Amino acid sequence: MRYEGMVYRPPSEARSLIVQLTIGCARNTCTFCSMYKEKRFRVRNLEEVVEDLRSAKKAYGSGIRRIFLADGDALVVKTEDLLYILKTIRELFPRVERVTAYGAPLDALQKTPQELGLLKKAGLDMIYIGAESGSDRILTDIKKQATAAQIEAACLRLKEAQIAVSVTLISGLGGKELLREHAVESAKLISAIRPEYASILTLMLEPGTPLYEQYRSGNFDVLTAEEVAEEMLLFLENTDSEGTVFRSNHASNYISLAGTMNADTPAMIAQIQQIMKSRRYKPEGFRGL
Repeated sequence: MRYEGMVYRPPSEARSLIVQLTIGCARNTCTFCSMYKEKRFRVRNLEEVVEDLRSAKKAYGSGIRRIFLADGDALVVKTEDLLYILKTIRELFPRVERVTAYGAPLDALQKTPQELGLLKKAGLDMIYIGAESGSDRILTDIKKQATAAQIEAACLRLKEAQIAVSVTLISGLGGKELLREHAVESAKLISAIRPEYASILTLMLEPGTPLYEQYRSGNFDVLTAEEVAEEMLLFLENTDSEGTVFRSNHASNYISLAGTMNADTPAMIAQIQQIMKSRRYKPEGFRGL
């Protein structure tokens, strides 16, 4: 197996075989993000990817159950090339249960429903979509290169093809000024999509990013733990997404939540309210560990 630069993957892919289909992120303009900055984006030579898959089979056998296609947005790869890689995966690892990847909203919209249907049939099971926010003002500010409507359309197109969707939001991304808008508009987005999975991370400013420089110059206010809890409460109170598996247990979060919307929403709201009352948030020094 060959890996170039820092490799990132979702927390739920901790036990997956990670194979780089692309190097870096095709857009890489988000102002809060420090990922992939040392890389120049490219799609890897497909035969190199196949060699890595064969190498993994030699090392681990044919019993691998989960595979994650890195780096930032495998959906940017031509459909015929993705189909070739998925076919190879099924041949080498007949017991594979799940193949997943990150996907940018605009890349999902570049695929026709027919193409996505072929990818699902070939074994692409789930796409992780970094929505970040449901507020168009915030999406513009962070240079996401997608509107809330485009994110919604991309996720619905994937779901129509029976490709599961895992949507990620970032608490605190609107700062103090847009706290309520971020929470309520993000709730509307999740309610419209009703993804199979949804998760919320909490903003951690990374030195060297444009958003960090905005903060240092006094043009962005970071939320306190109490304000993050308030934002999370607003989000849950305004979300109607029956059956969505929800997680807010990333290392960055001040409060760890886990449940299934809508059944567990009252219990999660009560948990937040109790923590707000007791002020027992995760200590700052433990965030990110």
